[in-house]
Amino acid sequence: MQAIFISINLCIIAYLLGSIPSSVWIGKKFYNIDVRKHGSGNAGTTNTFRVLGILPGIIVFILDIFKGWLAVSLIHLAHNYIPDTARFVNFQLFLGALAVFGHIFPIYVGFKGGKGVATLLGIVLAIHPLAALISLAVFSVVLLVSKYVSLSSMIAGFVFPFVLIFIFKETIISLIVFSVLISILLILTHQKNIVRLLAREENKVRFRRDREFPRRKR
Repeated sequence: MQAIFISINLCIIAYLLGSIPSSVWIGKKFYNIDVRKHGSGNAGTTNTFRVLGILPGIIVFILDIFKGWLAVSLIHLAHNYIPDTARFVNFQLFLGALAVFGHIFPIYVGFKGGKGVATLLGIVLAIHPLAALISLAVFSVVLLVSKYVSLSSMIAGFVFPFVLIFIFKETIISLIVFSVLISILLILTHQKNIVRLLAREENKVRFRRDREFPRRKR
């Protein structure tokens, strides 16, 4: 009974961690700007770079990765799961899914969040760091060549299950299914981007200089 109680609480915490809207809070606190009302209207890393600048974008990127990683790592507080077993990985994935759901539908700011790409990266880093780093490398190469964050995200997500299956010979079915779902989720959350890419109307990433902090009235 106690183990069930702990697991339920960890699930709630995972969602609340995922809901932390770092881009919205940083934008409002330091720049008096809601990033969701500018640029693409998305509360994610790319729009933070676009609206606020390089330094805030990097901070948001790191925070969003960290909250995904931390949500999955909560499993170590539950002592009834044996590491490297299917049951262990299944609960890791469930915690991660709740974190992504929280990022997309954050309770703190009216359930209007981002697409969850950085949070997904944090989840994968916690579960399978080597596969995550390979996918991140693919993302970086595609971004350098194409300058499209959306395209880079989708290709990196598409590559991930192949990396798991053919390079690391993963056998845990739930992890393989999760990797495929990541690919599908990235496509579903980037439908508008796909339309713009096909029409050659998608914006290429051009990191703007950091916005200055608004001056306080004396």
